[in-house]
Amino acid sequence: MTTAPYHKDNDDNDDMLSIEEAAAFLRVPVATMRYWRYCGTGPFSFKVQRHVRYWRTDLVLWRAEQGRRPDAASPQRMSL
Repeated sequence: MTTAPYHKDNDDNDDMLSIEEAAAFLRVPVATMRYWRYCGTGPFSFKVQRHVRYWRTDLVLWRAEQGRRPDAASPQRMSL
């Protein structure tokens, strides 16, 4: 599980999403969300009793961070 900064506003003004809702929001399969959670590479998540939950704000922030990271799998251009 990755850590994200705790936002006080999460409790009052943010939506708490289930893993299914979070997967739909990010447009990925639920299995991918579970795999990211297992690997510790996905968005911040937490448990409420037995259920995994996500704050919508954390999903937005995590997705924005992914767009700024260089992709290790993509080939880099080499100058000749």
